Amino acid sequence: MGTTAVRTGAALVEVALCSFTVTCREVMRRFLLLYATQQGQAKAIAEEICEQAVVHGFSADLHCISESSKYDLKTETAPLVVVVSTTGTGDPPDTARKFVKEIQNQTLPVDFFAHLRYGLLGLGDSEYTYFCNGGKIIDKRLQELGARHFYDTGHADDCVGLELVVEPWIAGLWPALREHFRSSRGQEEISGTAPVASPASSRTDLVKSELLHIESQVELLRFNDSGRKDSEVLKQNAVNSNQSNVLIEDFESSLTRSVPPLSQASLNVPALPPEYLQVHLQESLGQEESQASVTSADPIFQVPISKAVQLTTNDAVKTTLLVELDISKTDFSYQPGDAFSVICPNSDSEVQSLLQRLQLEDKREHYVLLKIKTDTKKKGAALPQHIPARCSLQFIFTWCLEIRAIPKKAFLRALVDYTSDSAEKRRLQELCSKQGAADYSRFVRDACACLLDLLLAFPSCQPPLSLLLEHLPKLQPRPYSCASSSLFHPGKLHFVFNVVEFLSTAPTEVLRKGVCTGWLALLVASVLQPNTYASHEDSRKAVAPKISISPRTANYFHLPNDPSIPIIMVGPGTGIAPFIGFLQHREKLQEQHPDGNFGAVWLFFGCRHRDRDYLFRKELRHFLKHGILTHLKVSFSRDAPVGEEEATAKYVQDNIQLHGQEVVRILLHENGCIYVCGDAKNMAKDVHDALVEIISKEIGVEKLEAMKTLATLKEDKRYLQDIWS
Repeated sequence: MGTTAVRTGAALVEVALCSFTVTCREVMRRFLLLYATQQGQAKAIAEEICEQAVVHGFSADLHCISESSKYDLKTETAPLVVVVSTTGTGDPPDTARKFVKEIQNQTLPVDFFAHLRYGLLGLGDSEYTYFCNGGKIIDKRLQELGARHFYDTGHADDCVGLELVVEPWIAGLWPALREHFRSSRGQEEISGTAPVASPASSRTDLVKSELLHIESQVELLRFNDSGRKDSEVLKQNAVNSNQSNVLIEDFESSLTRSVPPLSQASLNVPALPPEYLQVHLQESLGQEESQASVTSADPIFQVPISKAVQLTTNDAVKTTLLVELDISKTDFSYQPGDAFSVICPNSDSEVQSLLQRLQLEDKREHYVLLKIKTDTKKKGAALPQHIPARCSLQFIFTWCLEIRAIPKKAFLRALVDYTSDSAEKRRLQELCSKQGAADYSRFVRDACACLLDLLLAFPSCQPPLSLLLEHLPKLQPRPYSCASSSLFHPGKLHFVFNVVEFLSTAPTEVLRKGVCTGWLALLVASVLQPNTYASHEDSRKAVAPKISISPRTANYFHLPNDPSIPIIMVGPGTGIAPFIGFLQHREKLQEQHPDGNFGAVWLFFGCRHRDRDYLFRKELRHFLKHGILTHLKVSFSRDAPVGEEEATAKYVQDNIQLHGQEVVRILLHENGCIYVCGDAKNMAKDVHDALVEIISKEIGVEKLEAMKTLATLKEDKRYLQDIWS
């Protein structure tokens, strides 16, 4: 069969497919599909499930778990599918807080959900201690209330790639649903409630079967067509390579090129996501835009930067800055241990490069008007809430879209259809295919490739603006810990951060700075002071531009209400930030209550070099001298050790081991609390392991028992973490 014949065949089959669709929808088996999302991952996966459902003969009733007025689990008879992400240090997303609170009502009977059959997919990151805990909390409680699985729970790990679990979990969902409905029909027939089969129902079963067959034939014809062209390209490449005495097998794979066996494999790619946005660009009348146009569920405060200090020396491995915000003229309030969000823009140069590549540079000031396509096949299509009405293209790419986001496979699949070069088209198919999972992880995910990288790597890819607005997620505010006490600095808010730098290797090596930290570093450059923070005085009166901040949902990372309770703080690097707030707060409390009973305060701090990045050195000595801080244990990972203790304590976990007896006494015998702040990937796990070791050693129990003891401390909110990757 020639290429033209294949295309004609595919077209005829697609016509036949469309003719069956209406009839098939009438007999689709319904299930309730809920998602609980924080940054859009769970929603995107739920939407993918919803779209695939039609092909498999089902109808998904899709809702955010917060939309409780649109579904009722108390009376729901259809199977339930839930996709749940995890936020913070193991909490359900903000959208699920109300739902979780309701189902955790202890007055509910144990058979409250006995009628429910469900399947749950949890999303998480194994770099964090409470992996997939948002899903686990809901999963456990549903079972406690009598609900039962019709399909096993999946736990997807963003650390290695969500798709490694998500894709097979979704693939297995359809046979599980079919079996559920089959067994449900069997139960109805046994109880005599099943309807008598009619000629119409037999016909509709045939329609569904034929629909699935036709869909598979369409995909087969598509792949045969693309595979034929791609094999011709590979042959030509091999000829060209032989002419220069280089074999194709000797090529190294890259973002733009694969090697056998992938380059010769038949591919299973995701279904093409339905397009749903219609975009019109309208010339603006020169209206002024501001950050106030950015959408947010939380209140937004515009506050001036009153001071910025570099805490590290110029030869330090990382540059650490402290920024002071003036919140005196706002209603913004906080307590030590709280976090807040900074609303930040994308890099100007990256936005311009992207607009230039899309050939939209001359229209950057045009207003973007969005409508839903009247003929879209996307169920429940809605305008993106994070794109404000009547804003310019430049504003949207700068303040609304996460242009640095790593493109998901569905996005790559959509780009395929707007790529004209056959070799580039084939490579994009590979990167989004099941067979190309390893290459996707290596060249897209691990390389931190973004949309601009892909467009530069694949020049013939010319996606419309509408596709980008459909697939690019919301530009998320960046969270920071409060590094001050409002008692110590009335009307001020401090925060500390490293200026993030990383190497992006797709398609060429580019040194990039963090979206927010890079922007902040540029913003404060004109008012930046050397490390004179200890003076507590402003040496310069210049004020940087205002930034927008918003409060974050309250957490448990706070000082105990009873100041007599001893505390242990573990915070290397910028992980010390909230503890500076703790210590400032304690100093003021002790000044106000000189005869009060205040418990011991331990701090385990770590940095690379004593003279380069020992953050808040003078402040910590001040707290130690005045008894606010009772024990300060510092480790230097890159300096030559001075003294016996430093020789054996390279990292904070080493110092914890050295002082294991005192740590265990505080935690297990004095009802103390331990706080850990900083890196989740290494430090937090190493500290956890050190605590297991010392508990096991000091009280003479097996490590499993020690882990249970720590789990109890976590449940009692006496082992608290504020960690990030």
